[in-house]
Amino acid sequence: MNKTFLITASLLGALAVALGAFGAHGLKKIVDSDTVSTFQTGVQYQMYHSLALLVVGILLEKFPNRSTKAAGTCFIIGIVLFSGSLYALTFLKATDRVGLDGIGIITPFGGLAFILGWIFLCLGIVRKP
Repeated sequence: MNKTFLITASLLGALAVALGAFGAHGLKKIVDSDTVSTFQTGVQYQMYHSLALLVVGILLEKFPNRSTKAAGTCFIIGIVLFSGSLYALTFLKATDRVGLDGIGIITPFGGLAFILGWIFLCLGIVRKP
């Protein structure tokens, strides 16, 4: 097991629940429904990949190789880039900030990190330790 991945997954999962509650209760009062939907997408992907990171932390005991570790790292990077950029876009819309809408260009890189994470996870399981 990788304690760092397990702790990180736990904290990111808790943060996803807190952000989800904020999105469901407080955010609707300050932004439009499309922006709430964008925020919720970030929360969903953060939770999915927090759980995936938790699984990676556990699987590292049986499949201790670089590919499995790379999967965990990709999931963390994906959460930061994908979910983080969606949260930033929501914040910018909520505060009527202009000029930083280009931050959305980061989102696909987070999605790519998620995809790579799943591929690395597969490779880590297929490869012998």
